[in-house]
Amino acid sequence: MMLRSFALSALIATLPAQAAPDLAPVPARPSPSSLKPGWEHGAFMEIFVRGYQDSNGDGIGDLRGLTRRLDYLKELGIKGIWLMPITASSDHDHGYATTDYRSIERDYGSLEDFDALIKAAHARGIGVIIDYVLNHASLQSPLFQDPAHRDWFVWQEQMPMGWEVLDHNPWTATPSGSYYGTFGGHMPDFNLRNPAALEYHFSSLRFWLNRGLDGFRLDAVPHLIENDKEHWNDQPESRALTHDVQMLIKSYPQRHVVCEATANPAAYATPEVCGSAFGFGFQEAAINAAKTGKGQAEAVQKLAAYFTQAPLSMATMLSNHDIFAGHRVWDQLQGDEARYKLAAASYLLMPGTPFIYYGEEIGMAGLEGLPGDQPIRAPMSWDADGQGFSKSHPPYRAFSPNGATHNPDVERKNPDSLLNFYKAMLGLRNSRASIAEGSYESPRADGLVLSFQRRLGKELSMVVINYGESDADVAGLPTGAKLLYPSKAEPGHLPPHSVQVLAADGASQ
Repeated sequence: MMLRSFALSALIATLPAQAAPDLAPVPARPSPSSLKPGWEHGAFMEIFVRGYQDSNGDGIGDLRGLTRRLDYLKELGIKGIWLMPITASSDHDHGYATTDYRSIERDYGSLEDFDALIKAAHARGIGVIIDYVLNHASLQSPLFQDPAHRDWFVWQEQMPMGWEVLDHNPWTATPSGSYYGTFGGHMPDFNLRNPAALEYHFSSLRFWLNRGLDGFRLDAVPHLIENDKEHWNDQPESRALTHDVQMLIKSYPQRHVVCEATANPAAYATPEVCGSAFGFGFQEAAINAAKTGKGQAEAVQKLAAYFTQAPLSMATMLSNHDIFAGHRVWDQLQGDEARYKLAAASYLLMPGTPFIYYGEEIGMAGLEGLPGDQPIRAPMSWDADGQGFSKSHPPYRAFSPNGATHNPDVERKNPDSLLNFYKAMLGLRNSRASIAEGSYESPRADGLVLSFQRRLGKELSMVVINYGESDADVAGLPTGAKLLYPSKAEPGHLPPHSVQVLAADGASQ
């Protein structure tokens, strides 16, 4: 929602009082990581804490609830967790309108709960990263409400004219000037050219790293610096600043950074900028390759070619928390589980770090008739009746409409379920270093058949996916290649909608 011209002082007078934020400088205290080197090449689970597990019966997921579900994530084969914003916010749901960068959202628990989560995750070999919103704060942030910190935000005395950012005018007029908000007047942008504002963020990043956090997902980094109405997106200054943040985080051993940069993801995935970035566009190719119809063969070709051009450090996904990236996979593929498995294999076995959106592994469907991103942010379907999420209170939002049939309780018992397919794919990734972090070689799209090889040292894995409706034979398998998945099949002969993974360690062509 875009806030237009208003009397800022009058509005602030109506806002709930916010506690004064901690502005103290935080020194760096790098400490060794207890995680195994290379943990970040395993699969991550993106988790909306509000929607994952309620521990206290208020119908809202929380950190203690998530901690109770870590064994499920370990069993699945997850090596990292990305938590959508857990810091205090003014919306208490979406989470990206931050009010305090060093405190936990009140519904989610306490800093002690956070510390306990980190300790429990590390004991299971799972790393934890959190969202950090560097670009903007909430209108209700005490920092924005305090005139002493006016220059921490982007202001102009006169209302700038001719701007259009993300289909709206990003400037909001007040009696004392106009302020800038990339995503609307309810979230004013920080002035990151101000050393004091920037150092506050650097100290806040260290605040979490000093507690043992394993890294960050950095939100909206191409918007950190705007130069004028034509040069407001992905400026050189934004890339340089993102690199500075990456260097700060990685001064702590074995920490991971991934960036949201929708306009030019590949540029941000380089060591010179962020190191890793979400491959927006990849998910469309993976979904469309699995769909029957016009453009399917072209999508398979795009998949084959993607990592011939993009850095292998990209972060991949099929969907995420933003509906602009796509609805729930179940809905995009209309509940066709055979095609769902093809889309999953496409990104879980290819290069990049895969990010699974919570509930994807069980085929959660989206909600209907809700605005914005709410359709894809339902409570996790742990069991048929919803009691697994919250036993004593209605949930904050309705459950997925297919929760009675698609939940871990049901799917564990079915060897052909989506859940068990995800376990198999992650088992391959976790047991084959070539799949987790190897090279990408010999990609080929032959109609609706995709094949490629992954190599690390002497270990060579070959992946073949048949997206088509008929049997397919793949020629040129390495001599002596052994079938890893499925357990029984004729190597190189693929039925419709099937996947084969072969080990060709030491084999010849």
